[in-house]
Amino acid sequence: MAKEKISYECDACGYISPTHLGKCPNCAQWNSFIEVKEVKLSKDSKRQSVSEALGISSEARLLSEVTQESTHRVSSGFPELDRVLGGGIIPGSYVLVGGDPGIGKSTLMLQMADRYGNTDQKVMYVAGEESPQQIKSRSARLGVSGERILVLPETDIHRAIETIHHQKPALVIVDSVQAMYSPQLAGTPGSIGQIKACASLLLETAKSLGITIFLIGHVTKEGSVSGPKLLEHTVDAVLYFEGEKYHNLRVLRSVKNRFGNTDEIGVFEMLAGGLGEVSNPSERFLSESSYQNLPGSVIVATLEGTRPMLVELQALVGQSAYATPRRIANGVASSRLHQIVAVLERRLGLDFSRQDIYVN
Repeated sequence: MAKEKISYECDACGYISPTHLGKCPNCAQWNSFIEVKEVKLSKDSKRQSVSEALGISSEARLLSEVTQESTHRVSSGFPELDRVLGGGIIPGSYVLVGGDPGIGKSTLMLQMADRYGNTDQKVMYVAGEESPQQIKSRSARLGVSGERILVLPETDIHRAIETIHHQKPALVIVDSVQAMYSPQLAGTPGSIGQIKACASLLLETAKSLGITIFLIGHVTKEGSVSGPKLLEHTVDAVLYFEGEKYHNLRVLRSVKNRFGNTDEIGVFEMLAGGLGEVSNPSERFLSESSYQNLPGSVIVATLEGTRPMLVELQALVGQSAYATPRRIANGVASSRLHQIVAVLERRLGLDFSRQDIYVN
């Protein structure tokens, strides 16, 4: 028989308490505790682990006796996305894609599903926030045929995993992880307890079946993925899709990647027919700038991963109206700006004590 244990978890930071508290002792949030039911299996209950499903021995072995197998990467259909992932998608990997609402996360994943599906691989799109009709409307606008894309409108994580085990697709996209829930746990979808449980179940599914799972996640006002920090520790790679609301350029950035470095970025452009790749970001950045050999503006080279980029650097110095002059840097480290100002004052004899400095 399974035994039920009730605990209380802070919805803001994940702190667990055996009793209900009004104020969280960890993050000082009020009325943030929710009831969580933990089911403990009895000794007679057996549950297959991920290692058993993969046929991996749990016995200790010498590191010198462990064989190294070559990792075969599969192209996502987007060279810019492959660059950020470290050369392509590794089967069995677990990837989290975060970004602001409306930035284009679902568009990118749907286009990737179509291009990945063109390799005769079955793709499943688990829609937790949109209906199949809404996804069909977007696919028609993007020119996505969807002949190999299975759409599953489901928010119950257990039903979704059961369908994944039955269909056995090569790629699964979950949109979004905050919309999934487990009826065996208390709490609303998007709560810390629900996100942790759903993420753990999807991780076991990806590793046991050897399929790739992409999670779409929402971000908070601070810019981090909504939910517990454990979510970022669980996945193999964390990608952030960034961009300005009134600008059509998008940047895909990696902050964690177990199969590659985190310095590479991918540049996309939001068009009427979906996202397009920007293979030469330097040309695009300079064509949109107002650089015309003007004072205070210069072209500099920066290195993003293995790709050099040319960007415009602007500087403005003006008389300050405050007792303490302002030093504002956008896209440049403030410590670097202060260091340059100190060198100019010491070596060139310039006086910036009453000057505001802006660097962009």
